Amino acid sequence: MSNEPSAPPARPRNRRGEGGRLRDDIVAAAVELLEEAGTETAVTLRSVARRVGIAAPSIYRHFPDQPAVMLAVVQQAFDQLEAALRAALEGAGEDPRRRLFAVCHAYLRFCEDHPQRYRTMFGGVWVPALRDTAVTAQDVEALGHGTLHLLVGLVEACVAAGRSTSTDPFADTVALWLGLHGLAHQKAVTVSFPWPADIADRLITTLARLDAG
Repeated sequence: MSNEPSAPPARPRNRRGEGGRLRDDIVAAAVELLEEAGTETAVTLRSVARRVGIAAPSIYRHFPDQPAVMLAVVQQAFDQLEAALRAALEGAGEDPRRRLFAVCHAYLRFCEDHPQRYRTMFGGVWVPALRDTAVTAQDVEALGHGTLHLLVGLVEACVAAGRSTSTDPFADTVALWLGLHGLAHQKAVTVSFPWPADIADRLITTLARLDAG
């Protein structure tokens, strides 16, 4: 008797105009496989098709290859991160310093609450070989632009309000993002370390060149 898992029930055909729903189902299946296995190798066109309940060739109507599916997964993760940051911003009031802190702490919470998703975005889980895929360098470079420009705008607002001494908000924002990323990564991989309770605030204040508040 074969030990191969049985195929899932065939997915009902979409009605006319519902092709976008299949695309969403493909991305959702890829996310599930990635989070379950923790490795991109689990996300193949065949495994995704099996999870959705379709024939593998059906994926080609929406994605030309596996890296294109992974690109959609990562784009979705960045969209979710940006949505979390903007939600934090909405409740942060008008003080630019407080708004920057709210967004930076929301960034760290996202990393902590969604470690596998964050690893997919930044941890080298997905590194496409651009010569062998329809994914372009421009596609990859565009990832995270919304989040970065949100942070740049917040640092610029702190400068305009006299709360930051930055003379190059873009460069200082990149340094701030690297600091947040480094802190998130170290907290994720360190089993035990006596992190100072205010380490995030110290990092944000220093790298964004903020006043003492």
